[in-house]
Order: sequence, then C-alpha cells, then structure tokens
Amino acid sequence: MDFNKHFEQTWRNFTAFFPSILIVSAAFLCVCVITLGILAPVVGAGYMHSLLRVLRERRQPQVGDLFSEMHLFLPLLGFGLLVMAAVFLGLLVLFLPGFIIILAVTYFCTYLLPLMTDRQLGLFDALNQSSRMAMQKPVSEHIAVVAVLLVLNSLGGAVIFGALFTTPFAVLFLLSVYEDKVIRLLPGPERRQPPPPPGS
Repeated sequence: MDFNKHFEQTWRNFTAFFPSILIVSAAFLCVCVITLGILAPVVGAGYMHSLLRVLRERRQPQVGDLFSEMHLFLPLLGFGLLVMAAVFLGLLVLFLPGFIIILAVTYFCTYLLPLMTDRQLGLFDALNQSSRMAMQKPVSEHIAVVAVLLVLNSLGGAVIFGALFTTPFAVLFLLSVYEDKVIRLLPGPERRQPPPPPGS
C-alpha cells in the first residue's frame, strides 16, 4: 500500500473542499453532541458517504448529506448498544476483556460504515466484509491505518476545536484506503480506477 499516495490524495481533497468540509464537519459534531451520541452512528454513515463522493465525484459535501442514511438508524443503534454493553461488562469484570473488545471493534469494523453506505450491505455482511478487508495481507498495512486514525483522533481530542480538522482528514484518509482495498478485492468489471486529482 502506498501511504504517501493516500496522504497526498487526502490533503488534496481536504484543501480543495476545505470550506464545505469544515461546515459539514461542524454540523456532524454538533449533531453528535446535541443528541448525546444517539444519532452519531447514522449521521456518521451519511458523513462518510458524503466525503466518499468528494473522492469519487469531486462533489461538494452538504449538511443535508448527514441525514441521507437514516434507514440505517436501527441496525447501527442496535449494534452500538451491543458493543457498549459488551465493553461495559468487560471493563466491569476484569478491565482487560473490555479493552480487548474496544481494540477488536476498532480493528475489524474500520470499513463497516463505508461498506453499508457504498455497497449497500446489511450489518452482518458489512461486518464480515470489513473483517476480510482488515485481514487482507499484509496485515501490517491495516495495523498502520488504524494507528494513523487513532493518532489523528487523539490529536483532535487534545486541542480545542481540533476535531473540526482531524475528523474530516481522518475520514478522507480512511476512505482513500477503503477505495484501494475495494479495488483489490472486487472482480473484473466492478474494479474502480483511482479518481483524478482535483483540477485535472
């Protein structure tokens, strides 16, 4: 995997669409806070799909995109509650099981939302496909991707308003990697060519 390519593509799109990305990211974070996280998964799905269209179509993201995947509300809410319950019980019992669950979800569910919105997969099919993509050899590549995402999210949480900048950058980076992995996994006619850079 060419990480330089992914960082360069992420930076090009981040800067080319910066004003609209900033507005949509601010709206996304506000919705998450106002709804106490209840709508976070489903608006996160809309947010990811909006930024995926930035990569593929050079389309300006819009605030309305956040609510474009509301049909996924119940499955994502149910999955989120199950994960929270498992983590809580794991932390309550011995701490280590809860920590392991957090790591497993972070590692294997990295591509869950893009697969559900882009490929229109159901929850379980998306979980299975995301796990396949996470275990695609060399596994060290995916470990590096997760590490980059964790570092970006940590930086965003450590600086006031930092998440406004690190969240979209992290998502664009993730989606760039997702595109690369989808191309490698899909058969012949469904393979996608990498999109041209902005302004080309």
